[in-house]
Amino acid sequence: MLLHCDYVVLAQDAQLITPFVNLALVPEAASSYLLPLRIGHARAFQMFALGEPLDANTAVAWGIANKVSANDQLRADARRMAEKLAAKPAGSLSAMKTLMRDAEKLVAQMNSESARFEERLASAEAREAFAAFAEKRKPDFTRIAKH
Repeated sequence: MLLHCDYVVLAQDAQLITPFVNLALVPEAASSYLLPLRIGHARAFQMFALGEPLDANTAVAWGIANKVSANDQLRADARRMAEKLAAKPAGSLSAMKTLMRDAEKLVAQMNSESARFEERLASAEAREAFAAFAEKRKPDFTRIAKH
């Protein structure tokens, strides 16, 4: 959902992760469209395919977030930004946001992702990933027939 936010403040110890492939699933919430758009194909592929945590400072450097705040300042910093935005002309702000997002593309991508997500959820790979998670072991996908 972070990719649908207009302004993102992260705690200094935040770790962002896209674990879809690790769970034998696919991205959802139009993230397969939004993440490459925001950070480029190579970095998005890295995040999706490897599913490794990304620290807050790297998230800002890559353009996923706007600011890193000290943990004890996170709420205050987020509130200050919300207050700044709330003081702007709401109609103008809303119109600008509409121009920046292609809602039809987002909805189409979400529908496409949902269909694939449901397929993947029923897959042998997903069953193995979830079983391994529940059993606290590394999944073994080598025994599963490739399609």
